[in-house]
Amino acid sequence: MILLPAIDLKDCKAVRLYKGDFSTVHQVADDPLATAKAFYAAGARQIHMVDLDGARNGVRKNGAIVAQIARESGLKVELGGGIRTMTDLEAVFALGVSRAVIGSAAVRDPDFVRAAVEKYGERIAVGIDARDGRVRTAGWEEDSGLDYLAFARQMEETGVKFIIFTDIETDGTLTGPSFDRLADLQKVYSGKIIASGGVSSNEDLRRLDEQKLWGAIIGKAYYAGKVDLPQAVKEAGEQC
Repeated sequence: MILLPAIDLKDCKAVRLYKGDFSTVHQVADDPLATAKAFYAAGARQIHMVDLDGARNGVRKNGAIVAQIARESGLKVELGGGIRTMTDLEAVFALGVSRAVIGSAAVRDPDFVRAAVEKYGERIAVGIDARDGRVRTAGWEEDSGLDYLAFARQMEETGVKFIIFTDIETDGTLTGPSFDRLADLQKVYSGKIIASGGVSSNEDLRRLDEQKLWGAIIGKAYYAGKVDLPQAVKEAGEQC
């Protein structure tokens, strides 16, 4: 299983939220690049990054940091937040990003997703962020009314090969991933699934690996010292 330690960026700072609530934003690291280099030293080879400014209002303001990490950390960068057009995709790939995550725009504009996949293939992922099984958009602040499983099926029909699934109720809580919702997703979507939200321990990562998920994002658990990243990498196997 591929491990993707995470850095969320807001106002050029590495931060975390609790259940996606922007009122809970707090800084978790002084230097995003130094943090990314620590991930690499621990054995990770990919990083998940979110531009929270872009996710909330579509204005990405953290590009310089993303480009620096892509250039200097040794990690492949997966980036989401505010990617809504082909022009946005071109801009983030120009930063050195390896895989772009389309979130809210996938709900509003499936034709954009289709065009993106046709042009960039597996460099495109779709982020499905759900609360109570319903897809949320606009930085998790709006309810789309869509069932997450039905939406996943739609994305597979569109050609999407990567889905990042976040159960918002678990995000930032250190209460464990939503194993059951992930299992249900595996029944309807045959592509590569990356689990996000709730990881609280190395045991959680072992369970996700046993569940045969392609990848897992590690956020708050790393910053809180709950996950031994070098040990997790050793157990997860070869990273790429």
